Amino acid sequence: MARFDEVLATFWADGDYGVQPPLTDETVREAEHVLGVTLPSALLGFLRVQNGGVVAADHDAFPTSQPTSWSQDHVPFDALMGIGGLEQMTSLLDTPYLVKEWGLPSPIVLLSGDGHCWIGLDYRGCGPDGDPSVTWFDVELDTELTLASDFRTFVEKLTAASGFDLDPGDPTSN
Repeated sequence: MARFDEVLATFWADGDYGVQPPLTDETVREAEHVLGVTLPSALLGFLRVQNGGVVAADHDAFPTSQPTSWSQDHVPFDALMGIGGLEQMTSLLDTPYLVKEWGLPSPIVLLSGDGHCWIGLDYRGCGPDGDPSVTWFDVELDTELTLASDFRTFVEKLTAASGFDLDPGDPTSN
């Protein structure tokens, strides 16, 4: 089994926090219209298994080649937003509002984050119908770091946050 398929089979944690209703073709069409982009088929594959939610501990971090405000050697990826409109739950559809609210570049589609830091699909280099890179955006430091050339590569490099040494600047060490 290829690495991508292995991650897909074990990606989601148990529970329903952050989970939107099951994804339909109509929902995808509406989301792409609202977001103004074509979503990567690899992402849609994950959202067809489960439409958002908490990521399993084996896949909740992405190693980085340089330090960020989060850590010396990784960034968190503990949840993936789904596509939907459930109240009190953030969705990919909230991207236009969140981009404006946090002063983020456009066009991007936010996948995960908390306001201060985000991971998103970055369409600036490929256009709205291209295959976007995956980028870390740090709002407070006004920095960004390309994590992977595409969503599939991003997923294949996900790993367990527990495998990293906690350092004094790492918020998870508190």
